[in-house]
Amino acid sequence: MATEISISEADIAAFERDGAIVLRGVFDVSWLDSLAEGLERNFADPGPSSTVYTPDGQPGGFYDDYCNWQRIPEYKDFVLNSPAGEIVGRLMRSQNAKIYHEHVLVKEPGTQEVTPWHHDLPYYGVDGDQLASIWLPLDPVPQSVCPEFVAGSHNSGMMYYPRLFISHENYGEGVEGFETIPDIDNERDQRTILSWDLEPGDCIVFHMRTLHGAPSTAQIKTRRRGFSTRWLGDDAYFTSRPWKTSPPFPEVELAQGAKMDHPSFPVVWQAAG
Repeated sequence: MATEISISEADIAAFERDGAIVLRGVFDVSWLDSLAEGLERNFADPGPSSTVYTPDGQPGGFYDDYCNWQRIPEYKDFVLNSPAGEIVGRLMRSQNAKIYHEHVLVKEPGTQEVTPWHHDLPYYGVDGDQLASIWLPLDPVPQSVCPEFVAGSHNSGMMYYPRLFISHENYGEGVEGFETIPDIDNERDQRTILSWDLEPGDCIVFHMRTLHGAPSTAQIKTRRRGFSTRWLGDDAYFTSRPWKTSPPFPEVELAQGAKMDHPSFPVVWQAAG
């Protein structure tokens, strides 16, 4: 399953500038086949955080699950042995890459639900700058249903309320330091929105502060299975939030500002030397 990893300085610069980039052909198809087997195992035996977002009787199906990588062997193999840790570690200019968690999101063909605009960091009990995710599709993804990213939004300094995927409502209100996400769809002419046609082996890497959302799959007849891995770099530290974090990680008891040193977040990749 080895694939030679080529991350250029131009790739790193684009990631730092835009907060989201596409990398072509960096994962061997054998990794996708293995993850697809793991996904079927996962949803045959969902974890406690599995959620279905499509109402009963509606077409398609939007559902997800997370924090299963230690119990699903195909996920564990990918996290520990695929190029993912090296890819994200090098893009973050980090000496180490720790796995935070995995998150599997599936939209069956004909699904009408959209993924609301959000950025991931406010959901999490972590902060810093060397924080990134890999979104790896297990199916070909036309640009019309690809997740979309607001270029440069990770550098705005803004923090927005997390949003519920079912109702699209904010987690809270009146909390200092957080604002409601702007109406991105009605401001498209004022922003640079990134999305791509994706083939097997391609992936998107994005910063945890980058605003993103995803269209419905109402117009296509194929599945859109996305396997996301979330990664922590050298400067990641623990933080509390005014709401229950997602994932909650009840076993993690760290002081405010402490390094994310915990067995739940093992180091997967280290830079040479």
